[in-house]
Amino acid sequence: MLRIKRMDLFILQSFLPLFVMTFCICLFIVLMQFLWRYIDDLVGKGLGVDVIAELFFYAALTMVPMALPLAILLASLMIFGNLGESFELTAMKAAGISLLRTMTPLIILMVIISTGAFFFQNNVLPIAQTKMWTLLYSMRQKSPELEIPEGVFYDQIPGYNLFVQEKNRETGVLYDMMIYDVSRGFENSSIILADSGKMTITPDKTHLFLRLWQGESFENLKDAATGMKNVPYRRESFDTKEIMLKFDANFNRMDEQGMRNQYVGKNMAELQATIDSVGMRVDSLGNRYATDLRERPVLNVSPYKTTYVDGKPIKERRKDVSLPRPLNIDSVFRGSSSGFALNYLNQALSKVQRQRQDYEFTALGMADDLKTIRRHSIELQKKFTLSFACIIFFFIGAPLGAIIRKGGLGTPLVISVLLFIFYYIIDNMGYKFARDGKWPVWQGMWLSAAILLPLGIFFTYKAVNDSAVFNKDAYINFFRRFFGVSEARKVEMKEVVMEDVRPDVSVRRLTSLMAKTQDYLVSNPAGQTYLSYWRKGYDRESLHALRDEMEDIIERLSNSRDKMIIIRLMDYPVIRSLWFLQPATTRWFGTLMAILFPVGIAIWLIGRYTQSRLRHELEMVATVSSQLIKLIENGTDKA
Repeated sequence: MLRIKRMDLFILQSFLPLFVMTFCICLFIVLMQFLWRYIDDLVGKGLGVDVIAELFFYAALTMVPMALPLAILLASLMIFGNLGESFELTAMKAAGISLLRTMTPLIILMVIISTGAFFFQNNVLPIAQTKMWTLLYSMRQKSPELEIPEGVFYDQIPGYNLFVQEKNRETGVLYDMMIYDVSRGFENSSIILADSGKMTITPDKTHLFLRLWQGESFENLKDAATGMKNVPYRRESFDTKEIMLKFDANFNRMDEQGMRNQYVGKNMAELQATIDSVGMRVDSLGNRYATDLRERPVLNVSPYKTTYVDGKPIKERRKDVSLPRPLNIDSVFRGSSSGFALNYLNQALSKVQRQRQDYEFTALGMADDLKTIRRHSIELQKKFTLSFACIIFFFIGAPLGAIIRKGGLGTPLVISVLLFIFYYIIDNMGYKFARDGKWPVWQGMWLSAAILLPLGIFFTYKAVNDSAVFNKDAYINFFRRFFGVSEARKVEMKEVVMEDVRPDVSVRRLTSLMAKTQDYLVSNPAGQTYLSYWRKGYDRESLHALRDEMEDIIERLSNSRDKMIIIRLMDYPVIRSLWFLQPATTRWFGTLMAILFPVGIAIWLIGRYTQSRLRHELEMVATVSSQLIKLIENGTDKA
């Protein structure tokens, strides 16, 4: 029977409020990004609050796939950072509860959220995207509010340009007006000048009613000047003139069916059906043109012959022996005049150009179909990438929060933003590669997941094993050991000695160490050649034994009460058994690396330097051992 423990309830109660808060914050941020992007399409249109609220509601639903992974990353960082900062994780580990067991209730919750995200992507998001883009395009088509500026031409009335020098904002009267009517084209334009006028909108908001006082109008009569050299025009003076202009100020929604047929408005089944149907069309078209290219005669030679069986034509591929002789081009030109030859060339060129245009037109159609397939395939892959991204971001944020042990909103927010920017850049790069056909769709859409998954595994492994991921000293020591950087030895005199140093045993062991050091130097000569280095190198197993024996002697002699011996022990070098000393442990691998000259020579040069430094360190071991023997013998004689 499944039992929910108090610790699980504590983790869930701590996580859920943070998750809801961070999700609302992230959704608000991405919604503001949407607003700044499309602010020009909304301002000055006189849209109602209900229409704008509806647009923002559907835009918020559309932005959920971007806000959800970021919210999970930030919330998991904060919750485990808070637990680590307050030492609650330490208390859980002391009680025998591992980090994975602590994460178990949230892992189950992430699986539920990821499943819900999949169904949201498949069922809710297509409807929300259809309605959002339909509303947005409808807003773009709406005419702006009628706000005539002073001193500049106003061109928002279709077919008219209006200039007003001054206007009375209390009465709405416009002064010194100039109206250019270009609704019938610039060649048939007319101009109206008026001292004053007033403009109103009809109750149905489909027309503008313009009443003008004390003015003149000039009209071009080019349509009536057929066959005339000079173009007449008409001039009219008026005291009062009324004009009705077509101007639709209403908000008209577009039909959603057009957007519903696009890839953003389809679920998985509809996307797959479109991919299959368009793919079949591309394949059939390609097969038809491939067959046409195979069967088309070239220079009067056809690779196929037609036979009739029971009155039905059957095409069979000819054998080489039955092919008819090709047309002799030279004989055609020799037996014709220059005019006929030029005619033949022009006909051939025209035929080739027609075929080329035909193939280019077909290629353009196939390119559009392939683009449609890629777009639908990208949308199909997005149904799964969001759910996987939620799980990955949790396994990055939770272990990382347990490692850094910083709660609050500051440090987790900085880290989560940097990680999300990295994810967003990689995801966009993969999306563009898939959209442009440079990569297969599945590779481009899963690129970000493939890069972040090893990062999540790495952080989880380090957090479970209490590794110091952000400890700079650990990385410095690693590179120091890898490149063999010299390290000073520290030996301190012990206040309490459990076992005294026996001089005779110490001298004998130091003498043996000196002999083994000399033997190693002789058996591993200096200045190894390129082939000798790759086939043999320096014996690292013997070096391990020599180093262990030296460390054991140092540990024994550190029990000495003589300060000079302790000081001399610190002169022993720290010997590192580096990979560059013997890169090839097998002969075949060494031969293979020796053949790869550019890589092999670079490693050989580094290895020569590493071997030379090792020889210097071993010579120092022999020298220090000799000095220690003298110190021990002098101390024994004095005693």
